[in-house]
Amino acid sequence: MKLQQLRYIWEVSRQGLNVSAAAQRLHTSQSGMSKQILALEDELGVKIFLRNGKHLIGMSEAGERIVKLAGEVLQQTENIAHLAAEYCDEGSGSLAIATTHTQSRYVLPAVISAFIKKYPDVSLQLHQGTPYQIAEMAAKGTANFAIATEAMDKFSDLLMMPCYRWNRAVLVPRGHPLAALERLTLADVAAYPLVTYVVGFTGRSRLDDAFASQGLAPRVVFTAVDADVIKTYVRLGMGVGIIAKMAYDVERDSDLVALDASALFDYSVTRIGFRRGTLLRSYMIDFMRMFAGHKGGPAVERVIECQSQADIDALFSATVLPELNSMPVATQ
Repeated sequence: MKLQQLRYIWEVSRQGLNVSAAAQRLHTSQSGMSKQILALEDELGVKIFLRNGKHLIGMSEAGERIVKLAGEVLQQTENIAHLAAEYCDEGSGSLAIATTHTQSRYVLPAVISAFIKKYPDVSLQLHQGTPYQIAEMAAKGTANFAIATEAMDKFSDLLMMPCYRWNRAVLVPRGHPLAALERLTLADVAAYPLVTYVVGFTGRSRLDDAFASQGLAPRVVFTAVDADVIKTYVRLGMGVGIIAKMAYDVERDSDLVALDASALFDYSVTRIGFRRGTLLRSYMIDFMRMFAGHKGGPAVERVIECQSQADIDALFSATVLPELNSMPVATQ
């Protein structure tokens, strides 16, 4: 049994049983990869993949367990490489972060700027995607960290540390009737067409739950993944916007009024996650510390020692997460 054979079956499973895509990813030939997989199956005496002619159509029960173990072996080999690199040069390496547009646009710039200043020899990669894609990238090892608010619970291989809580703002043009109200209610907001995030992005589920809890069925006329796009359509008069509070800039968005909606919606929590069993290098741990910023909460090192998500949840059970409140709410 060769390590490269384990790498081949792991990558084929990651690529949806597409041997051609897996071979391209690993910079090898499709025929060579297929021969090595067959050789491994012959050595083990079991079929890892189910076939229809030359095409892979699924995995056997044994194959699923073998591929899972292969992933764990490959992760440990990566941990060995990380450990060696830590002793050779703890201040250099690479860091891949998978996150959403909202995090990369409004939260991460200050953190990354400080990180680069402290670790100039670390190469940074920023991958943007849907919350599901982000979690998948971290679970499969494409990214070291996943940072998002939604869909993080769908991958049991991830350990997620809560970092901060945030809420929303209702966005209207200056002179809009909602801006003149002394006390904003959900019914007031639901009376107007809404422009907000796509389902599954930036805490959209909390927004839908809030309206449903009061028996309201707002008319959402336009959705986007990008708060700047939402602002554009609010300016065009398409409807009232609901965005993450952090996405409002008091200077750049001075033509719009941001009404604090913290009393209308439950807070959402942004988390940073990594694959279970991963050996994190010292600069990676430092990045987690810089991003989370809980002054009085559990230390990042204690989170890394946790063996399960339940352990992390228990660790933070008595912690009040800081509120991200970088947005000064504009007044009329």
